[in-house]
Amino acid sequence: LITFAQYLQKCSYDGLSKLVKDVVDLAQKCVANEDAPECTKSLPSIFLDEICQVDKLRDSYGAMADCCSKADPERNDCFLSFKVHQPDFVQPYQRPASDVICTEYRDNRVSLLGHFIYTVARRNPFMYAPTILGLAADYEHALESCCAETDICACLDEKAAAIKAKAKKISVMQKYSCGILQKFGERTFQADKLALLGQKYPKAPFSEILKILQDIKGIYKECCEGDMVECMDDRAELITYMCSKQEVFSSKIKDCCHKPIVERSQCVIEADFDDKPEDLPSLVEKYIQDKEVCKSFEANHDAFLSEFIYDYSRRHPELSTQLILRVTKGYETLLEKCCKTDNPAECYANAVEDLNKHIKETQDVVKTNCELLAAHGEADFLKALLIRYTKKMPQVSTDTLLEIGKKMTDIGTKCCQLPEDRRLPCAEGYLSIVIHDMCKRQETTPINDNVSHCCSDSYAYRRPCFTAMGVDTKYVPPPFDPEMFSFDEKLCTASPAERDLGHMKLLVNLIKRKPQMTEEQIKTIADGFTAMVDKCCKQSDIETCFGEE
Repeated sequence: LITFAQYLQKCSYDGLSKLVKDVVDLAQKCVANEDAPECTKSLPSIFLDEICQVDKLRDSYGAMADCCSKADPERNDCFLSFKVHQPDFVQPYQRPASDVICTEYRDNRVSLLGHFIYTVARRNPFMYAPTILGLAADYEHALESCCAETDICACLDEKAAAIKAKAKKISVMQKYSCGILQKFGERTFQADKLALLGQKYPKAPFSEILKILQDIKGIYKECCEGDMVECMDDRAELITYMCSKQEVFSSKIKDCCHKPIVERSQCVIEADFDDKPEDLPSLVEKYIQDKEVCKSFEANHDAFLSEFIYDYSRRHPELSTQLILRVTKGYETLLEKCCKTDNPAECYANAVEDLNKHIKETQDVVKTNCELLAAHGEADFLKALLIRYTKKMPQVSTDTLLEIGKKMTDIGTKCCQLPEDRRLPCAEGYLSIVIHDMCKRQETTPINDNVSHCCSDSYAYRRPCFTAMGVDTKYVPPPFDPEMFSFDEKLCTASPAERDLGHMKLLVNLIKRKPQMTEEQIKTIADGFTAMVDKCCKQSDIETCFGEE
């Protein structure tokens, strides 16, 4: 149902039920006789063949029907390109009224949960099937507990808000993971996941981590390609394997492993990092002092670096995966240079200081921004970000700049209040997602050369690249337009929030006209704006006052 709803987003629940029945019937048939001719097809082609047999596909979907004439796997890529995230023609899920919902649930459980799954899937065509099933399980638990309450409606509202927030967060993460896999390829994707696995399961041996890393890569590939049944099946298998060896992996997944299969996987994925082993030896001996370093590195480049990522990440749960990859890249560059010299050991003797530069850069960025936020508050922090980012990319629309600024401010508010050891991975992790969204936009509407360089150069260095980006020197400001500075009495009746928004837009538009403005000049004008509004709104002839000021 999820797979069909995600490909055929305009189809009704009953219309899809027929397709679902066809595939389920085929599955039953193939269980009975695996050698039957139609049982040899791959799962994706079974689904797409079924879609391509739909009557009048072109009437509802137009050009999407042309995908059917392509061969696999191009046919699937073609269908994926037509998926629309949260399309206008699909309303968000509306649960039945609270006076009937509990009887509905009791008498028609399958249909009630089916409609929920159907709506979530067609609204979120990229969300992984196991996740949607997990949300349906959350919804069912909410019904079970709320139907016993006196105020069913209030109880469900509260639970629904939590489920929505969870869905949104997971959806963002999944789109991002697929984006990184598509943009930077399997090697980068695996390195990033390897760093996370090392942090999460620091007690697990390297061989076990590598095994589940391969499985995880396969699961993401399947889910990102819309192969939801295969993805769900493989994910269930992986989690069953991990639960069968939980003493090897982590002490934190015990409670998860008692849950039913659908809830188990999300629970394992969201489990906390395990405590790292007490007595991990320093890495200096193995990766710097060891005489065989260059030999091991040259013998198998990637295997050696993978082990470095594992060793490094299990010791550093307080760093972001991107930072761990930068440290690894720094180490790789050093070895490439030093192993060519007559005395490699002497050449990389300062490795530790070199690698710590990367860490210091990131810690300083987090520290500076968190201090700025604490000292000046959200409004001024947002203004500082808007000034900074408008100078970096003055070509971006004012609304988009405000949206990015707000997202970054939210990240600051969310991450800066965390304990020291969670701050950095929180901040850089979320910033990487915002930057990735910006880079997706850059692909369709190019911003400038600096942005395009930062977006495609290196996954691990994306955030420092944006941080270090200077004023766009090739930018030619649009001619001065006095219309931009026409104010009217609306400013006087505006709510504080609207007034702030007007203030911010003015700020951004000003910098777009004069990218070289100094902080002092900006401050003078901003203060002038506030003073002008205060003064003119007291006058009888507001318009004239604004004109003069």
